[in-house]
Amino acid sequence: MPQAIIAPSILSGDFAQLAVESQRMINEGADWLHVDIMDGHFVPNLTIGAPVVQSLRKHTNAFFDCHLMVSNPEKWVKDFAKAGASLFCFHIEASQDPGKLIDEIRSHGMKVGVAVKPKTPIDVIFPLGHKIDMCLVMTVEPGFGGQKFMEDCVPKVKALRERFPELDIEVDGGLSLETIDQASKAGANVIVAGTSIFKADNPKEVINTFRNKVNTEQAKYSKSVE
Repeated sequence: MPQAIIAPSILSGDFAQLAVESQRMINEGADWLHVDIMDGHFVPNLTIGAPVVQSLRKHTNAFFDCHLMVSNPEKWVKDFAKAGASLFCFHIEASQDPGKLIDEIRSHGMKVGVAVKPKTPIDVIFPLGHKIDMCLVMTVEPGFGGQKFMEDCVPKVKALRERFPELDIEVDGGLSLETIDQASKAGANVIVAGTSIFKADNPKEVINTFRNKVNTEQAKYSKSVE
Protein backbone atom coordinates (compact mmCIF):
# COMPACT_ATOMS: atom_id res chain seq x y z
CA MET A 1 0.00 0.00 0.00
CA PRO A 2 1.55 3.35 -1.03
CA GLN A 3 2.05 5.64 1.93
CA ALA A 4 1.30 9.35 2.05
CA ILE A 5 4.10 11.60 0.83
CA ILE A 6 3.63 15.32 1.38
CA ALA A 7 5.73 17.49 -0.91
CA PRO A 8 5.48 21.26 -0.39
CA SER A 9 6.23 23.19 -3.56
CA ILE A 10 9.12 25.57 -2.96
CA LEU A 11 7.69 27.72 -5.76
CA SER A 12 5.58 29.26 -2.97
CA GLY A 13 8.58 29.94 -0.76
CA ASP A 14 10.69 33.07 -0.47
CA PHE A 15 13.15 32.74 -3.37
CA ALA A 16 15.65 34.95 -1.56
CA GLN A 17 15.82 32.34 1.22
CA LEU A 18 15.18 29.02 -0.51
CA ALA A 19 17.60 27.04 1.65
CA VAL A 20 15.97 28.37 4.83
CA GLU A 21 12.48 27.83 3.41
CA SER A 22 13.34 24.28 2.34
CA GLN A 23 14.63 23.37 5.77
CA ARG A 24 11.58 24.99 7.37
CA MET A 25 9.33 22.65 5.39
CA ILE A 26 11.36 19.59 6.42
CA ASN A 27 11.16 20.72 10.05
CA GLU A 28 7.38 21.06 9.69
CA GLY A 29 7.13 17.41 8.62
CA ALA A 30 7.41 17.44 4.82
CA ASP A 31 8.51 14.15 3.24
CA TRP A 32 9.76 15.59 -0.05
CA LEU A 33 10.43 19.02 -1.51
CA HIS A 34 8.71 19.64 -4.84
CA VAL A 35 10.88 21.70 -7.18
CA ASP A 36 9.13 23.32 -10.16
CA ILE A 37 11.44 23.72 -13.15
CA MET A 38 9.92 25.93 -15.88
CA ASP A 39 11.65 27.02 -19.08
CA GLY A 40 9.36 29.76 -20.40
CA HIS A 41 8.74 27.64 -23.49
CA PHE A 42 6.82 24.49 -22.54
CA VAL A 43 4.97 26.67 -20.02
CA PRO A 44 4.62 30.48 -19.99
CA ASN A 45 6.76 31.03 -16.92
CA LEU A 46 10.45 30.89 -16.01
CA THR A 47 11.60 29.65 -12.62
CA ILE A 48 14.79 27.83 -11.64
CA GLY A 49 17.22 25.34 -13.12
CA ALA A 50 19.86 22.82 -12.14
CA PRO A 51 22.29 25.38 -10.63
CA VAL A 52 19.74 26.34 -7.97
CA VAL A 53 19.03 22.67 -7.19
CA GLN A 54 22.77 22.11 -6.88
CA SER A 55 23.05 25.03 -4.47
CA LEU A 56 20.12 23.80 -2.38
CA ARG A 57 21.61 20.32 -2.21
CA LYS A 58 24.55 21.74 -0.22
CA HIS A 59 22.13 22.72 2.54
CA THR A 60 19.85 19.69 2.85
CA ASN A 61 19.63 15.94 2.32
CA ALA A 62 15.93 16.25 1.50
CA PHE A 63 14.33 14.27 -1.34
CA PHE A 64 14.12 16.65 -4.32
CA ASP A 65 11.04 15.88 -6.43
CA CYS A 66 12.00 17.80 -9.57
CA HIS A 67 9.09 18.51 -11.90
CA LEU A 68 10.44 19.57 -15.28
CA MET A 69 7.93 21.65 -17.19
CA VAL A 70 10.35 22.01 -20.09
CA SER A 71 10.64 21.28 -23.77
CA ASN A 72 13.19 18.61 -24.66
CA PRO A 73 13.56 17.14 -21.14
CA GLU A 74 16.17 14.71 -22.49
CA LYS A 75 18.62 17.61 -22.60
CA TRP A 76 18.57 18.07 -18.83
CA VAL A 77 18.93 14.58 -17.36
CA LYS A 78 22.69 14.75 -16.76
CA ASP A 79 22.54 18.27 -15.32
CA PHE A 80 19.86 17.42 -12.77
CA ALA A 81 21.52 14.16 -11.79
CA LYS A 82 24.75 16.06 -11.17
CA ALA A 83 22.86 18.75 -9.26
CA GLY A 84 21.43 16.19 -6.82
CA ALA A 85 17.87 15.68 -7.99
CA SER A 86 16.25 12.64 -6.35
CA LEU A 87 13.41 12.22 -8.84
CA PHE A 88 13.23 13.52 -12.41
CA CYS A 89 9.63 13.99 -13.54
CA PHE A 90 9.11 14.92 -17.18
CA HIS A 91 5.95 15.70 -19.14
CA ILE A 92 4.73 12.99 -21.48
CA GLU A 93 3.72 15.77 -23.88
CA ALA A 94 7.33 17.00 -24.15
CA SER A 95 9.14 13.73 -24.92
CA GLN A 96 9.56 12.12 -28.33
CA ASP A 97 10.58 8.76 -26.83
CA PRO A 98 9.36 8.38 -23.23
CA GLY A 99 10.62 4.80 -22.88
CA LYS A 100 14.15 5.76 -23.83
CA LEU A 101 14.05 8.80 -21.53
CA ILE A 102 12.90 6.66 -18.60
CA ASP A 103 15.91 4.38 -19.10
CA GLU A 104 18.23 7.38 -19.35
CA ILE A 105 16.96 8.85 -16.08
CA ARG A 106 17.41 5.54 -14.27
CA SER A 107 20.93 5.15 -15.65
CA HIS A 108 21.82 8.38 -13.85
CA GLY A 109 20.58 7.12 -10.50
CA MET A 110 17.36 9.09 -10.21
CA LYS A 111 13.81 7.90 -9.69
CA VAL A 112 11.43 8.45 -12.61
CA GLY A 113 8.19 10.36 -12.77
CA VAL A 114 5.95 11.12 -15.75
CA ALA A 115 3.50 14.02 -15.67
CA VAL A 116 0.30 14.62 -17.64
CA LYS A 117 -1.39 17.96 -18.25
CA PRO A 118 -5.13 18.34 -17.57
CA LYS A 119 -6.19 17.82 -21.19
CA THR A 120 -3.97 14.77 -21.79
CA PRO A 121 -5.81 11.41 -21.62
CA ILE A 122 -4.48 9.27 -18.80
CA ASP A 123 -4.30 6.14 -20.93
CA VAL A 124 -1.07 7.44 -22.49
CA ILE A 125 0.56 6.46 -19.19
CA PHE A 126 -0.76 2.88 -19.15
CA PRO A 127 2.05 1.36 -21.29
CA LEU A 128 4.64 3.03 -19.02
CA GLY A 129 3.07 2.39 -15.62
CA HIS A 130 5.27 -0.57 -14.73
CA LYS A 131 8.46 1.26 -15.77
CA ILE A 132 8.08 4.38 -13.63
CA ASP A 133 8.14 5.20 -9.93
CA MET A 134 5.49 7.89 -10.02
CA CYS A 135 2.86 9.49 -12.22
CA LEU A 136 2.02 13.14 -11.69
CA VAL A 137 -1.56 14.12 -12.54
CA MET A 138 -1.71 17.88 -12.94
CA THR A 139 -4.87 19.33 -11.42
CA VAL A 140 -4.17 22.80 -12.84
CA GLU A 141 -2.60 23.93 -16.11
CA PRO A 142 1.15 23.85 -15.44
CA GLY A 143 3.02 27.13 -15.31
CA PHE A 144 1.85 29.15 -12.33
CA GLY A 145 1.12 28.59 -8.64
CA GLY A 146 -2.07 29.56 -6.86
CA GLN A 147 -4.53 28.21 -9.44
CA LYS A 148 -7.91 26.61 -8.69
CA PHE A 149 -8.11 22.82 -8.37
CA MET A 150 -9.65 21.20 -11.49
CA GLU A 151 -12.13 18.57 -10.33
CA ASP A 152 -12.45 17.02 -13.77
CA CYS A 153 -8.87 15.70 -13.47
CA VAL A 154 -9.77 13.52 -10.47
CA PRO A 155 -11.06 10.52 -12.51
CA LYS A 156 -7.56 10.19 -13.98
CA VAL A 157 -6.21 9.52 -10.51
CA LYS A 158 -8.86 6.88 -9.87
CA ALA A 159 -8.16 5.14 -13.19
CA LEU A 160 -4.44 5.03 -12.45
CA ARG A 161 -4.92 3.70 -8.92
CA GLU A 162 -7.18 0.90 -10.13
CA ARG A 163 -4.71 -0.11 -12.81
CA PHE A 164 -1.50 0.33 -10.78
CA PRO A 165 -2.24 -0.31 -7.08
CA GLU A 166 1.39 0.11 -5.97
CA LEU A 167 2.32 3.16 -8.04
CA ASP A 168 3.04 6.49 -6.39
CA ILE A 169 0.41 8.85 -7.80
CA GLU A 170 1.06 12.54 -7.34
CA VAL A 171 -1.38 15.42 -7.67
CA ASP A 172 -0.24 18.99 -8.12
CA GLY A 173 -2.35 22.11 -8.38
CA GLY A 174 -4.82 23.76 -6.07
CA LEU A 175 -4.41 21.25 -3.23
CA SER A 176 -5.72 22.59 0.06
CA LEU A 177 -7.75 21.56 3.07
CA GLU A 178 -10.83 22.09 0.88
CA THR A 179 -9.69 19.81 -1.97
CA ILE A 180 -7.55 17.14 -0.29
CA ASP A 181 -10.55 14.83 0.20
CA GLN A 182 -11.22 14.61 -3.53
CA ALA A 183 -7.60 13.79 -4.31
CA SER A 184 -7.11 11.29 -1.50
CA LYS A 185 -10.39 9.44 -2.12
CA ALA A 186 -9.46 9.03 -5.79
CA GLY A 187 -6.23 7.32 -4.76
CA ALA A 188 -3.52 9.98 -4.80
CA ASN A 189 -0.78 9.43 -2.24
CA VAL A 190 1.80 12.09 -3.15
CA ILE A 191 0.41 15.53 -2.41
CA VAL A 192 2.01 18.68 -3.74
CA ALA A 193 0.86 21.92 -2.18
CA GLY A 194 2.38 25.37 -2.28
CA THR A 195 0.29 28.22 -0.98
CA SER A 196 -1.82 26.11 1.38
CA ILE A 197 1.29 24.93 3.24
CA PHE A 198 3.77 27.79 2.93
CA LYS A 199 1.23 30.49 3.79
CA ALA A 200 -0.52 28.52 6.54
CA ASP A 201 -0.45 29.75 10.14
CA ASN A 202 0.46 26.20 11.14
CA PRO A 203 2.14 24.32 8.26
CA LYS A 204 2.75 21.24 10.40
CA GLU A 205 -0.95 20.90 11.09
CA VAL A 206 -1.79 21.16 7.38
CA ILE A 207 0.86 18.58 6.47
CA ASN A 208 -0.40 16.18 9.16
CA THR A 209 -4.01 16.61 8.00
CA PHE A 210 -3.02 15.82 4.42
CA ARG A 211 -1.04 12.77 5.54
CA ASN A 212 -3.82 11.39 7.73
CA LYS A 213 -6.45 11.77 5.03
CA VAL A 214 -4.27 10.08 2.40
CA ASN A 215 -3.27 7.18 4.64
CA THR A 216 -6.89 6.61 5.70
CA GLU A 217 -8.04 6.37 2.08
CA GLN A 218 -5.08 4.20 1.04
CA ALA A 219 -5.92 1.77 3.85
CA LYS A 220 -9.55 1.61 2.70
CA TYR A 221 -8.47 0.93 -0.87
CA SER A 222 -6.02 -1.75 0.20
CA LYS A 223 -8.73 -3.61 2.10
CA SER A 224 -11.15 -3.35 -0.82
CA VAL A 225 -8.78 -5.15 -3.20
CA GLU A 226 -7.66 -7.89 -0.81
